Amino acid sequence: MRYTKQEIIEMAEEEDVEFIRLQFTDMFGTLKNIAITSSQLEKALDNECMFDGSSIEGFVRIEESDMYLYPDLDTFEIFPWRPQQGKVARFICDVYKPDGTPFEGDPRYVLKKVLKEAEEMGYRFDVGPECEFFLFHTDDYGNPTTLTHEKAGYFDLAPVDLGENCRRDMVLNLESMGFEIEASHHEVSPAQHEIDFKHDDALSTADNIMTFKLTVKSIAKRHGLYATFMPKPKCGECGSGMHINIAMNKDGNDVFADKNDANGLSKTAYSFIAGIMDHIKAITIIANPLINSYKRLVPGYEAPVYIAWSPNNRSPLIRIPASTSEGTRIELRSPDSAANPYLILAACLAAGIDGIKRNAVPPASVDKNIFEMSDEERQERGIDRIPSSLEEAIVEFKKDEFIQNVLGEHITRKIIEAKSEEWEEYRTQVSEWELEQYLHKF
Repeated sequence: MRYTKQEIIEMAEEEDVEFIRLQFTDMFGTLKNIAITSSQLEKALDNECMFDGSSIEGFVRIEESDMYLYPDLDTFEIFPWRPQQGKVARFICDVYKPDGTPFEGDPRYVLKKVLKEAEEMGYRFDVGPECEFFLFHTDDYGNPTTLTHEKAGYFDLAPVDLGENCRRDMVLNLESMGFEIEASHHEVSPAQHEIDFKHDDALSTADNIMTFKLTVKSIAKRHGLYATFMPKPKCGECGSGMHINIAMNKDGNDVFADKNDANGLSKTAYSFIAGIMDHIKAITIIANPLINSYKRLVPGYEAPVYIAWSPNNRSPLIRIPASTSEGTRIELRSPDSAANPYLILAACLAAGIDGIKRNAVPPASVDKNIFEMSDEERQERGIDRIPSSLEEAIVEFKKDEFIQNVLGEHITRKIIEAKSEEWEEYRTQVSEWELEQYLHKF
């Protein structure tokens, strides 16, 4: 939907909008906002709303703190779960510096840069995410727990699936905000759910992921539950992924498809796959940004561990789902639900474009279960693995200048600083597991 300033002012008045949230996303994928009343709407539409950037982690130092929020008018949305009198609406905003230039630490700006390069090459990317999350009980104080009464599994339904009513409410609220929900279902683990929405252009999809998370958490709270996108909240259960399905078009044509190829893939598709595989070790710090992310990336829990691709096998990093009327897709299976959607899409699309520019060729596809191969067999076939810890991911990120350039100097430096600090803090902790294992023995 394309809106003008005047249309938004009229809509806000007609719909009795009293509060407007100016939303933006920080470097770590956390949604932030400042709220204004409708009396300040024209000021916001003129890009005159300012905030203190030094108070946002990963942004700027205190002496550079003034930042401006430029609302994207096409993201205007009224929250359906808020009061119907004195309604609450939102814009997703770009972050700008006082001199009128985009702030290089704004993740949305990073994605826009990559998409501009793709557009200059004639490419349009459509992306469809598969967003997984857990619904847990809260304690007497409203704090989240990892407790659930249910024992449901993949595709189970009520009464076994105790989250069905909550999930239904989420879907209805998302649809009222313009989402086209393709499917919703119970996932593999108890209390784990997935809601899939229709693919869109890459920037809209990243915006939609942030809106999706806010909606899911808000509706869960109304049902007395807590929705978490933590990658692996429970040991011994599958973690939550965010598989990314990428389609690419040029002049309205599917550039990943070639009906004369054995796998139905074009040379462009093969080069795109190769580009992602070449850079995936560095991309991992963005796709899997937390200490906890690497508890999900272990054999036996449906998450990829090895750098390989396949047209029909679900164990590798990259899968080619069956082609549909909407075209051929490349599915990256490693990202988890804590990933910053702007940065992960920027990194993946840029890596794929790099592969196309270099006419890169991927290794042969792997059509058997990699987890069942011996170490010798994997070695013979040259199958490497993605980083198995945040520490490894930091090391690999530091080696890849291309991915660093995609993110820019500011975000690169802040990621290395923040993640190195996070790893060091984790490394020096004494866990309950260690006490149980060692305290009585030594």
